[in-house]
Order: sequence, then C-alpha cells, then structure tokens
Amino acid sequence: MKKTRRSQLALLIIAAAVSMGSVSAAETKSSRNLPDDFSSMSADKSAERINKTPEQFRNERATVEKNLNNFDDLDFNVYSHQKWDEMHRSHAEDIIVHYPDGTTTHGLKEHLDRSKKIFSFAPDTENPIHHIRIGQGQYTAVTGVWRGTFTKPMVLADGKVIAPNGKRFEIEMATVGRWNDAGTMDEEWLFYDDYTFMKQLGLL
Repeated sequence: MKKTRRSQLALLIIAAAVSMGSVSAAETKSSRNLPDDFSSMSADKSAERINKTPEQFRNERATVEKNLNNFDDLDFNVYSHQKWDEMHRSHAEDIIVHYPDGTTTHGLKEHLDRSKKIFSFAPDTENPIHHIRIGQGQYTAVTGVWRGTFTKPMVLADGKVIAPNGKRFEIEMATVGRWNDAGTMDEEWLFYDDYTFMKQLGLL
C-alpha cells in the first residue's frame, strides 16, 4: 500500500512539474508582447518626460517622425493597395490590435485576415488622408479618412450573404500605435464609428 501511495505521489509530482513547465513556456511566449499598461504615460512620469536634454528630445522626435512616416506608408500605400506581404514593415508579428467593437486580434496573421474581409465586399477601400499626425515617445496617433464602396457580396459570420448595393462609406477614423525599438507596432488601437459605418453601407 505504501509503495502504491509513493508511486501515486511520484506521478503527482511529475504531473505538477510538467504543468509548471507548460505554464512557464506559455508565460514566456505571451511575455514577448503583452498589452500596454500605459505606465510610461502616467502623471508621476511627467518630470521624466519633460526633463530631457535637447539631444534626447531631438532623438525622440526623429524616432516619432520615422514611425509616423511608416504609418503614412502603411495607410496610403500598403493598406490602400492591399500589399499584405508588406504589412510586416509596420506591424510586429505578435501585434495586438484593438477594434472599435471591443474585440482584439493577436498576431499579424489574425489582423490581416480581419483586414482582408473589408476588401472582400469593398475592394476599393482606402485610407488616403491623415489630417493629424502626432506622437510622443513610443506612441503615435493619426486621424484621417476611411472610405470604400459596397460592390461585392458581403458574407457574414453565420454564412448569410448580403448582396452589394453600391453604397459608399466615408468616415473619420483615428489610430493610436505603440512602437518598439525595431520600428514596428507592438499594439494598435483603431477608432471609428461602427454605427455610421453600417448605416452608410445601408445595413441599418
């Protein structure tokens, strides 16, 4: 009986060790890119953000401008012309993207799959204008125009198909990006009015 108990205990220890190893591996994988905690933007960091040398400000400004230019190219060139194989120039492979409806994608592939769905029913979709381009530290923010025409069938998640009606959408959008040292976004927040988008498409 004692031997059986010892064997059972040994198996439990091994199982626990394997379980801990799996958790550790998962934590290691997920820790590559975690959602932003916004600590760098907190009020107690204001002195650190302000009290920089002129050289530090110039270097930060140069990085911000580089990231903004990258984002301009993303919207005007890569996204608007569906150059999906070039998205990695602005998006990290493990990017986290937040959408206006509260959902989130994890990883570039998942973000691309979702982006392509828009072009399936509105192939002329584009983001051709950025009205405001600002940034600080590792963040950039732009506002602009998102537009396209409902000219192809729209397939919903449940398989239902909505016939195209030729209606055009043109709405204001805003995007905030958190950039890494490699010059790609680790996290992106997309903002636009989903209600207006659906209404302009004639779906409401």
